[in-house]
Amino acid sequence: MSGIGSIQTVDDEDDDDVLITVGEILPRVVKAKPLAERRILVEWKSGETDIVDIMPALASRPVFMALRNDDTLFQTLKVNEYGNAIEWDDGAELTAVWIRRLVPDNFGNGDFRAAMAMLGFSLQGMASALQVSRRLIADYRKDKPIPRHIALATKYLVEHRR
Repeated sequence: MSGIGSIQTVDDEDDDDVLITVGEILPRVVKAKPLAERRILVEWKSGETDIVDIMPALASRPVFMALRNDDTLFQTLKVNEYGNAIEWDDGAELTAVWIRRLVPDNFGNGDFRAAMAMLGFSLQGMASALQVSRRLIADYRKDKPIPRHIALATKYLVEHRR
């Protein structure tokens, strides 16, 4: 069972509390602000800030139908008390885990280059992995805007590297 979790003693005077973790630490949202076109500005507990298009998540479940169509309701967005989700006045909520899985809209050429470096891929290797031309990869490394599907595929490759 090695590698699945850990047990750590919490530093307090009586040392009776134990913190048990399993897998990765769950993401936490510190602040969230609604933006146009169902995008949100998210400040994570880690200090990172992302602009995330949450429309794919909202389009995935019927419970979010009102949020897809009602701009006033969408503006009622707030972070829940634990920071593990955002919620709206109608009771709908979207977990931080789900938000974190969405590709930030600010995935740019620098992020693409960093992903290639992390993966150890050459132009041809990345082209093969994404099933696009080597020339297109070279353009993405420079200044060509990264399409959403390429950003999603790149994020997938990074998250599932071995």
